[in-house]
Amino acid sequence: MEGVKLTIALIIAVLLQWSLRNVSEVFAYVDLPLIIVVYAALQRNSIRALIFGTLAGLSVDALSGGLLGSQGFAKTLIAFIVSEIARRVYLDNLLLRIPVLIGACIVNSLVYFGLHRLLGQPPQGELLVIGAYSLIGTTVVGTLIYLLFESLGSERTRPKRRDVFSSRRQTRRRNPIRLAK
Repeated sequence: MEGVKLTIALIIAVLLQWSLRNVSEVFAYVDLPLIIVVYAALQRNSIRALIFGTLAGLSVDALSGGLLGSQGFAKTLIAFIVSEIARRVYLDNLLLRIPVLIGACIVNSLVYFGLHRLLGQPPQGELLVIGAYSLIGTTVVGTLIYLLFESLGSERTRPKRRDVFSSRRQTRRRNPIRLAK
């Protein structure tokens, strides 16, 4: 069920990424699919994270009309790196997830601009300006989205009133075989 929720969230993130750029220039610096890809990679399911990274990157490339495959490669690389880090390090706290998201933003910008430069395509804007605005916007919005995901997920993990007392200590049973009397 968690995979279905993340898939729906990824589809919504790609559509919002594509449509909100036309609304305001501020939304162009928030990378919503990257936030979902990092969240999927933090769930310790490497295959799902790699698939999400590839699909999110290729769909953003196809909808934006840029260099096809640059975002796909960047997001797949980020999904691999974050899933390997999450497998080895305990990252279930929000304060530990924020630096991971910041690192993912930096790597995404570097790989995206590096691929454009490597293939001889002119990137849109400068690396430092777009990278800094993207880092700030994606980190703030990503933190809010992670808080939303945690609040939605905590209802499922909260024990019910009946389950609180279900693990009572059982009394010792008497031996059914009576040796005396």
